[in-house]
Amino acid sequence: MVVTTKAIVISTVKYAEADLIVSCFTESSGLKSYLLRNVLKSRKGKLRASYFQLLTQLELTATHKDKGTLERINEVKLSAACHSLHTDVVKSSIVMFLAEMLRMSIREEEANPPLFQFLQESLNWLDSSDSVSNFHILFLLKLTSFLGFYPDESTIDKNYFNLEEGYFEDIPGGKTSAEGPHVEALKSFFGIDFDAISRVKLTKKTRSEVLNLLLMYYKLHLQAYKNPKSVLVLNQLFN
Repeated sequence: MVVTTKAIVISTVKYAEADLIVSCFTESSGLKSYLLRNVLKSRKGKLRASYFQLLTQLELTATHKDKGTLERINEVKLSAACHSLHTDVVKSSIVMFLAEMLRMSIREEEANPPLFQFLQESLNWLDSSDSVSNFHILFLLKLTSFLGFYPDESTIDKNYFNLEEGYFEDIPGGKTSAEGPHVEALKSFFGIDFDAISRVKLTKKTRSEVLNLLLMYYKLHLQAYKNPKSVLVLNQLFN
């Protein structure tokens, strides 16, 4: 079946001498993987490797056989121009980190319009904004609502965050309960949008601790979780 759909590049892997295997989160069909023949050598073809940088937003026409095999892209064009995501060193590091987290988080080969819209709007905001040091924290928190384990906000006035259960509590409910400045800082991200993240003032140490708290939360709730390698680069940049 030939489909035309918007898509966001999640990962690319070199295959053989000049081929790429590209995984995209598509608006019409969820996660799809494509084999791009000779794309690393061809400079005149319809498909160029430059289209497939991480988290690039595309509009593609593809042949989907839906048999669990690699699909084929027939035509591709940008659906949203990237102005700084791949040229600004801070933003490109955030992009690498987010792509790594999305590879672990998105597994379904089915449409998820609310998640796709969230990713579109988030990436557009990141591309056009300057104050982005807290972006990845709010992004990860908001992403949990699409993955099914958003924390219970009704208990937010309590001191301890039970990571395993996903709610706040008065006394520690087990080994996964955390409290302290980083838990209080995490609370600052509830109920805000990206335009408000510059008003959340964090020290470098606290920002790193909040991120580690969220990664532990993902580890407890995401079956495919692996420690993201790119977090080391991210912490170095913001430290």
